[in-house]
Amino acid sequence: MDATERSREPEDVMEAVVRRLTWRLVPFLFLLYIVAYLDRINVGFAALQMQRQLAFTDAVYGLGAGMFFTGYFFFQVPSNLVLQRIGARRWIAVLMVTWGVISSSMVFVSGPRSFYTLRFLLGAAEAGFFPGVILYLKNWFPARARARTVARFMTAAPLSGVVGGPLSGALLGLHIKGGLAGWQWMFLIEGIPAVLFGAVVLVYLVDRPAQARWLSAAERDRLLAALGNEPPVSGNLGVFSAMRNGRIWLLALVYFGLNTASYGISLWLPKLIRSLSGVSDLKIGLLSAIPYVAAAVAMVLVGAHSDRSGERRWHAALPAFAGAIALTGAAYATSVGPAILAISIAVLGVFSMLGPFWAMPTGILSGAAAAAGIAIINSIGNLGGFVGPYVIGIVHTSSGQFKGGLLLVGAALAMSGAIALIVKLPSPEEHRSHETGRAPSLRE
Repeated sequence: MDATERSREPEDVMEAVVRRLTWRLVPFLFLLYIVAYLDRINVGFAALQMQRQLAFTDAVYGLGAGMFFTGYFFFQVPSNLVLQRIGARRWIAVLMVTWGVISSSMVFVSGPRSFYTLRFLLGAAEAGFFPGVILYLKNWFPARARARTVARFMTAAPLSGVVGGPLSGALLGLHIKGGLAGWQWMFLIEGIPAVLFGAVVLVYLVDRPAQARWLSAAERDRLLAALGNEPPVSGNLGVFSAMRNGRIWLLALVYFGLNTASYGISLWLPKLIRSLSGVSDLKIGLLSAIPYVAAAVAMVLVGAHSDRSGERRWHAALPAFAGAIALTGAAYATSVGPAILAISIAVLGVFSMLGPFWAMPTGILSGAAAAAGIAIINSIGNLGGFVGPYVIGIVHTSSGQFKGGLLLVGAALAMSGAIALIVKLPSPEEHRSHETGRAPSLRE
């Protein structure tokens, strides 16, 4: 065996371990995220019936849809710190059972106050799930595999649209069955999987690689060595280090613009399609799935390319710019075909950003600061999920059109891409030097 072959052997072993981790963890976490994402966006389909039955204006609906992210904001950091203390397995299980019960309780909405309250509580319950999973993946996957791993996990977000659109549209067809409206059946049935999967989490997940009996001793040692050799990045002194890190606040702004566009699109897409086509609820569900199919493929390809090249910023910025241009096209569309095409490109851009984006904070923070930093980014960034739907609702109420709202969320997405380009990150060479045992010269 020559020197080149010997140097490749550890790389091959590590790739085998990463594949083992991927098959064991990512599909299960993927299913959990489908459940989470569906429970937060299914209100967009409920609006097709709920608004008329409960006499909600577009402004009331937009505020209630966005209220989820107010609860998400206030409970994000505390929830993620609890997870850091008691472990992902137990905390994710608690969160899933809690939000499943709250989601099903949306069946009792009778007016704006109950609508706002339950959406707020749902956001509070879900607040710790996504950043908890990002932290969980950081504890299992080496830095060079994180963007593609996060991208694979996060394909659940667009695929929840592929699955949830037709499902929600079909459940709306149960209107007046058993004395419940279709939107009530939808909330009741779609909240149950979160409760069931919450129980499965306790059995299936373990908190850290050292506890993984499904890895061999050699695989555990290799993985722990790779994780232990990662760069001693800034911010490993604690929570306040993350709060003082300017790059964390820039990343929070990037995520704010991303979510303003993402949730502005997803929570208004069913009503946008109805305004342009007037088709049935089931057909709206089928049409709404189209933008998410291409996005699911594109985000994995972009995440994998980002890992191979080690480049993050342009891999986040270029999809943002493409999405912003597409939203401008959607704003001026006058029929359902061009609108769906433009929205598909915009959704593709938004979701393609996610893998490279979430590889950024895990590359500049570690320890308790990573838990807090991820939570800060996610909590502030997800306020965009409040702003996007609410702004579109306000503009649509005043003008009767989606044009102005789509242009505004498109501008937010363009801002997101521009900010991503100015965030300073460790270079790919610095990460590679640590993986090969050489001491890098970190630039702050």
